[in-house]
Amino acid sequence: MIRCKWCNIKNQKYVEYHDYEWCQPNGEDNYLFEMLILESFQAGLSWECVLNKRESFRKAFDHFDLDKICNYDDRKVKELLENKNIIRNKRKIKATINNSKIFKDIQKEYGTFHQYIKTFSQDTIIYEIGKTTNQLSDILSEDLQKRGMKFVGSTIIYSYLQAIGVIYSHDKECFLYHDKNFISEQNKK
Repeated sequence: MIRCKWCNIKNQKYVEYHDYEWCQPNGEDNYLFEMLILESFQAGLSWECVLNKRESFRKAFDHFDLDKICNYDDRKVKELLENKNIIRNKRKIKATINNSKIFKDIQKEYGTFHQYIKTFSQDTIIYEIGKTTNQLSDILSEDLQKRGMKFVGSTIIYSYLQAIGVIYSHDKECFLYHDKNFISEQNKK
């Protein structure tokens, strides 16, 4: 089976992520929050590195419990910095706590983080390949940064939008590839 070029077929976690999760629409706020944290840790690293540590991140970050992370203190930061099973970057850990509070504020403002995303995406899927940023990622990144989030540049946000299914980017050779015309044809049946 042919997959996207970036997918390391020797890494089962990567294959499963590619086949069952990447580019699949998911509007659950818990998932949106988890992916935002993980994507921010990717900055300067490979997604495979982050994905390999995903279960350790879940344990270390209280299964991505938003309320708990919002209340992390210096003691918890120290504990995370000592955890050899995650990416131990103090700036990213502090950003996670900061971003969690902003995520929660956005939920209060819009009802859900998914609703917030939809105000930018118009609840449509973008089909494109071979890009690392686009107008949507630029605008969303800029808004998140204005709100005070860190490690949410346009490239990270583009990757995030792919992860949550707002951008569909499977390579043309990939067995999962389809474009907006495919969806239109499916809807006619």
